[in-house]
Amino acid sequence: MANEPRLKIAIATYGHTRALKSKDVSIEGLEPDFVEVVPIIGAFRRMVRDLEFDVCEMAPTTYMIARARGAPYIALPIFLMRRFHHGGFAVRPDAGIRQPKDLEGKKVGVRAYSVTTGVWTRGIFVNEYGLDSAKVTWVVDDEEHVSTLKLPPNVVHAPEGKSLQSMMKAGEIQAGFTGPAGVGRSGPPISGWDKAGAAAADADTYPELIADVERVEAGWFRRTGIYPIHGLIVVKDEHIQRHPGLARALMNAFVAAKKPYLEEIKRGQGDKPEDKRYHKFLSLMSDPLPYGMAANRASIEALVTYSLQQGLIPSRPRLDDVFIDIDP
Repeated sequence: MANEPRLKIAIATYGHTRALKSKDVSIEGLEPDFVEVVPIIGAFRRMVRDLEFDVCEMAPTTYMIARARGAPYIALPIFLMRRFHHGGFAVRPDAGIRQPKDLEGKKVGVRAYSVTTGVWTRGIFVNEYGLDSAKVTWVVDDEEHVSTLKLPPNVVHAPEGKSLQSMMKAGEIQAGFTGPAGVGRSGPPISGWDKAGAAAADADTYPELIADVERVEAGWFRRTGIYPIHGLIVVKDEHIQRHPGLARALMNAFVAAKKPYLEEIKRGQGDKPEDKRYHKFLSLMSDPLPYGMAANRASIEALVTYSLQQGLIPSRPRLDDVFIDIDP
């Protein structure tokens, strides 16, 4: 890459990006200008709507929706967050919901219809448990990142002044996603919203829909090879075209930054929930944060299928049109 471009980059600070953001790990031929955005979903929205960054972390479904509408950036198969999605879904104990099929005819809270957590869980409930998603009323209390997205008729907005958390407490919805994707916060998604302790504690009092969820998720992974993806990296097309080595340089840097973190995880270090989660996943896979197309093709294909089924994208894209085919 000539002239060592200075690019504006927005990614969250994780254990596996820490060395990159501190510049202990460099990006060959590139001078990064890291911009801190908290919560990181704010960067997703700014990138989708204003193209503010040159390189940006973005939710996978937000990206696919935007790319289908001609967004001038393309994804690298670098996924900065991983978790399974049979869990993280709570029900009111008086709602008579014992299995995903019982959600039909009920009202369910999710921050936004296109939030990746919601897409994964709906896809699992539809394809593994036979849920007819069109028979569920999905209640949202936030905007979609891609504001031009046309939502299905069974998606409704929470009444003004109400949150999913308050509606769940009042019985106005019967189920919802936990954490910042749904009933785990009491207010709108503003700075600090994912630290709403009282709301999160209240959400924890509701039972999970899927029992023995870790065993179920591990069995599903062994059977399907699907490991849900989150937080991919997008790069403006103009930079990829102008600097042919940029994708490789970024991949190499993210891989190098991840290496010391994986060693920490293997030693059982780290007190954050994601540290403990990735440590547990070592019994399922050698690398709980796999990068590249080869390791993630089944997961990418599954999310594309789920997005298509849920009306988020108009047709199935060729993977080469939405991802740069690159491996570590």
